[in-house]
Amino acid sequence: MALHALLAEFDNGEALLAATRRAYEDGYRRMDAYSPYPVEGLSSALGERGNRLPLVTLVAGLAGGLGAYLLQYWVSVVQYPHNVGGRPVHSWPAFVPVAFETTILCAALSVVAAMLLTSGLPRFHHPLFDVPGFARATSDGFFLCIEARDPRFDAHATRTFLERLRARTVSDVAD
Repeated sequence: MALHALLAEFDNGEALLAATRRAYEDGYRRMDAYSPYPVEGLSSALGERGNRLPLVTLVAGLAGGLGAYLLQYWVSVVQYPHNVGGRPVHSWPAFVPVAFETTILCAALSVVAAMLLTSGLPRFHHPLFDVPGFARATSDGFFLCIEARDPRFDAHATRTFLERLRARTVSDVAD
């Protein structure tokens, strides 16, 4: 049985936050916390920084809008110019609605794709689901999971560390 992680359960959100801060200060980086409600400061205690989804959305939206506008320009002005009632061939106001809609479409599709890729979804089964009592993370459980792939991880030392943080239980998570 390969060890995936150690999972520690705490009494409340404050204890989970204190343990997470202590684990980060002690050098653990591959860890995650689970609680039934948002705990203020928990994401920063895990060492998470801002994400790049807004930048991905902006770049994809601009690329989509510019691409749609240039495609319309190429078709109407360069490839198939057609004089209709003396109007200019490059009638940019007619190009705006399609370019706007393409901007929204590309931004939305890119942010969904980036979100799925960065979160590792879809994942149909996670080793934590096999730990007895972990289902309580959605109702009244507060858990800190330190993964075995963390460079600082040592099964015995990490278990002792988590027990010293006054964890209610410390469970092995099998791969």
